[in-house]
Order: sequence, then C-alpha cells, then structure tokens
Amino acid sequence: MDDSPSSNSARPLAVVTEHLADEAAEWLGQRCEVLRAGVTDPQFAEAAPAIEALVVRTYTHVDDKLLACLPRLKVVGRAGVGIDNIDVAACRARGVRVVSTPDANTQAVVEYVVCLLCDALRPRLFLDEAVSKQEWDELRQDVVGLWQMDELVLGILGLGRIGKRVAEVARAIGFTVVYHDIAEIAPERRNGAEPVSVTRLFAECDVISVHVDGRTENKRFVGRELISLMRPDAILINTSRGCVIDTHALADWLRVNPAAAALLDVHEPEPITDANPLLPLPNAHLAPHLASRTMTAMDNMSWVVRDVVAVLEGRTPKWPV
Repeated sequence: MDDSPSSNSARPLAVVTEHLADEAAEWLGQRCEVLRAGVTDPQFAEAAPAIEALVVRTYTHVDDKLLACLPRLKVVGRAGVGIDNIDVAACRARGVRVVSTPDANTQAVVEYVVCLLCDALRPRLFLDEAVSKQEWDELRQDVVGLWQMDELVLGILGLGRIGKRVAEVARAIGFTVVYHDIAEIAPERRNGAEPVSVTRLFAECDVISVHVDGRTENKRFVGRELISLMRPDAILINTSRGCVIDTHALADWLRVNPAAAALLDVHEPEPITDANPLLPLPNAHLAPHLASRTMTAMDNMSWVVRDVVAVLEGRTPKWPV
C-alpha cells in the first residue's frame, strides 16, 4: 500500500488513520489511492483537500473541526462498533456517510466477558514444581471458589448485540440473567434474560456486566447513586466504554467493600494515567482495552472498507450508521 497519495491518480483518496488488517488494506488499495496517516501528521494536512474517504478506529475523533478541513470527504468508515468518536450529525449535515462494523467483534467480546467471569469467580493456580503432601493439601484448601455460577444472578446493563449474546452464554452456564435497557425488547429476543429496573439490577445482582455505548447521556451513567446500591460482594465488569462509569465513585465504594471487585477493560482516558483512582486498589482490575483483540475480530472490523468503497462507488452500504 502506498504511504503517500499520487497527485496524478484518478482513483479516490482514502486515508487510514489507525490499524487496518493487511488483506483489507490491500483490497482497499486496489480500488483507492491510500494514505496511512494520523490526523495530526503533516501528510494528512497536505492531502486534506483531496481526501474522499476516512477509515478510523477508536482513537480518531471525527468532529466538525476536522470535517471542515475535508471539503471532498464522502464517507467515514469506523472499523469497529461504537461510533461515539464520530459526530454523526455533523457528518450528515455535510453530506458525509458514516459506516461501521456493528457485529464484527461480538463473539470476541462475549468470550472475553466469560474469561473475566471465570477470573472473578473461579480462582486457579498452576504448579511449576513438585510440592509436598502438606503443601498440596494447603493449596487445595486455599484455592476455592466461593460460589458456582448457577447460584448467581447476572445483570446486564444494555441488551444490544453483545448483551444478548452474553445473556445467552450466561444462561447456558447456569446464571439467572436479568437486564435493563432503554429500549423495549421483545421476549423472544432476550435470550432468557428478564427485564428489571436499573435500580433493582444494581441492588440485587451478584455480577453486573455493562454493555452500553458512549453517547452523551451515558457518560457517568453508572454514578455514585447506582454504585452505592450494589451488594458489598458484587462484581462489576465493564467492556463497553470507560466514560460510562464514575471512577471516583467506584473507587470510594471499592475501598469500603473489600469483598467486591471491579474488572474494567475500558477507561477514560486511555491510556490510564496516574490520576486514575482505581490503580492502587487491590480489588480493581484494569486491563488495557483487550476485549475485541482477536485476529478474527480485528480482521472483521477492518472490512468496513467494503462499505467505504460502496459509498464511493455510489452503491448502498450494508452497514450504514
């Protein structure tokens, strides 16, 4: 793939600002002139008047200020699921289409949530050397799960694509599953989860898994009031968006509830800074945004380029936002 645009090319110019799988990048390069550049790179500013397509992932923010620099832009492709880093209204106002890959990482995130559930509920220990009979017996006494999953209630905040699959898998394992969502969801589409109020979800569930997007009204949605309702031994999992949780309120709650735990894959800001109040807490477990990090999911997200090219060619995209 070219690293700089050709001024003589009749093909549309597409700029890729973040990672794109090799096969998808090659496919895009056969149909467009492609430039790899972040929006702060000098090459981007130089190419801006000619850019017709923008392919982004999580950390490129497409706002009105950026759009104003791209007079020929026709389409923004979000190689991923959430679109909170894209001002869709501003794009529409300028006639720019937005496309994404809404189901690309569902399986990967669901698998990751299951791994977090196992980490939280089923402690494990592996031996790398022989031990005495006494040590063996002591280990078997110490490494014991307090609960089985079929004894617990899992609450899902947000029953979208990922939330529904989490409900399906959790029910198969044995959890009782409840959910809260702003949308009315038909019983046959709930995968066995039962609707409850948001206050009941936080007050009664043993485990709460968050699956909502980063829209403005969801920022700090899980705030001090909801957090204070949680059981003193509850487990909170977030693989959605870091901005959804008030980290200071969560840190305060974790300090006074040492039997509780938070397993967070997403944060605000990313990367985590020293100012994050959760860092020193032994019952806060912070991961570097790994839920969608399988090769298959990343490849799936990269194929947003199909819809990018569809828009450039005047065809209807499969996954318009």
